[in-house]
Amino acid sequence: MSEGPGLIVLFGSGETSASGRKVFDWLLRRLPSPARVAILETPAGFELNSAQVAGRIGGFLRQRLQNHRPQITIVPARKRGTAFSPDDPDISALIPGSDAVFLGPGSPTYAVRQLQDSLAWHTVVASQRQGAAVVLASAATVAVGRHVLPVYEIYKAGEDPHWREGLDFFGAYGLSLVFVSHWNNKDGGVELDTSRCYMGQARFGPMLDMLPSDVTVVGIDEHTALVFDLATATCRVLGRDGITLLRAGKERLFRRGASFPMGELGPFCSPELRAGLPAEVWERVQAARVLARADVPTVQTGEVLVLVEQRERARAARDWSAADTLRERIADMGWQVLDTPDGPRLEPVRAGSQSC
Repeated sequence: MSEGPGLIVLFGSGETSASGRKVFDWLLRRLPSPARVAILETPAGFELNSAQVAGRIGGFLRQRLQNHRPQITIVPARKRGTAFSPDDPDISALIPGSDAVFLGPGSPTYAVRQLQDSLAWHTVVASQRQGAAVVLASAATVAVGRHVLPVYEIYKAGEDPHWREGLDFFGAYGLSLVFVSHWNNKDGGVELDTSRCYMGQARFGPMLDMLPSDVTVVGIDEHTALVFDLATATCRVLGRDGITLLRAGKERLFRRGASFPMGELGPFCSPELRAGLPAEVWERVQAARVLARADVPTVQTGEVLVLVEQRERARAARDWSAADTLRERIADMGWQVLDTPDGPRLEPVRAGSQSC
């Protein structure tokens, strides 16, 4: 596994198309084999079939990229205040240890509401900074910008054009970015301009004037992906078409196969990797990566981390009996828990040793 920040892949659309398969193939060749892929339901969590939406992505990866033997985990982080909350420790424990994390279709603004400052989102960010790839498509691509295009609210519900606060994933890297997926969409045919993520150029043009002057707009065409390689500070265009950059009143187009430095997007910088992340989340992800390096199956990785979370809650409640029982269950799975000032740390149980 990589020790530095992982790759970031942003699809404009078409993640399960033939062009999308080629992009995933390109990515999986750069990850450990078999790659562990966590798929979050969150962007479509308001839909009654969000499990099926995420499941279709998992099925696509298993069937169309079966030569890579990806190990899929569906993370049902659907809605705050429910049994499937992005703040639920047991649900978020399914994310660490993954080689790639995927978020896809749904509503950009819903995704922001559910993920902003959530345990699940902190875990995704910590995982990426410790080497996991993050793959985003459609709504999720829009959601990670500094500002978010409220697609459903404007296009479907008729609200006046406006922007909302986004997850600002790249703010930590010194970049002020707005992402617009479906940039060259033509679903409306000759009668209706549905480009610019269904806004149309006539409506989208004035919206640009609403953004701060330091923002760079990144338009990603359909069936196209933009790859961020933070280790080399470069971007690469994969897929069928291209991407468009709007910065400081200038427009630049990069076709498929093109590469360019991240300086084209703004004043790129590398953050202190733990910056903005809770210490306990960082340690939890580190522990999961120890499990992954030991080649523990994906399902057991999640089970061990869930038990560690439950033990921490038992200790906080001073339920020492329950905490000891959970420690024994963790030991039975081949791991010992070391309690440190920074939180619990996992180590493999050596042959012939006993946990205390």
